[in-house]
Amino acid sequence: MGKKRVATTEDTKAAGAAAGSAKKASKKRLESGILFVQSTYNNTMVLLADKSGNAMLASSSGAMGFKGAKKGTPFAAAKVGEVLGEKALDLGVKEIDVVVKGVGSGRESAIRGFIGKSGANITSIKDETPVPHNGPKPKKPRRV
Repeated sequence: MGKKRVATTEDTKAAGAAAGSAKKASKKRLESGILFVQSTYNNTMVLLADKSGNAMLASSSGAMGFKGAKKGTPFAAAKVGEVLGEKALDLGVKEIDVVVKGVGSGRESAIRGFIGKSGANITSIKDETPVPHNGPKPKKPRRV
């Protein structure tokens, strides 16, 4: 089996400090971004992207630990917005454009939660909820 290597506290401190400083240095700064809020009847998903559309942060009600019917509530959406707002504060987000999609009850509360924690200014709010226009022709009824 061989000898087991015993790590001393000085070794672990040096390795931890090097990894921690590299992590802080590599973190990207973001002045302005786009906040995408997709709110369905069953869940609320929030994504923060930079101006070119590259995703930086994302979370949802299900990822926060809410289960079942509670995922679609405004309270769960507000919690998702708050968590993303705290992370966005670390990135240094100053202003955001908001794009809302869906008809769920967490649309507004996710935005309010994000703004409450991050303190970013909203430059615009756009609603991109898909609207059906009667779509394809339905199937004929079955003859038995």
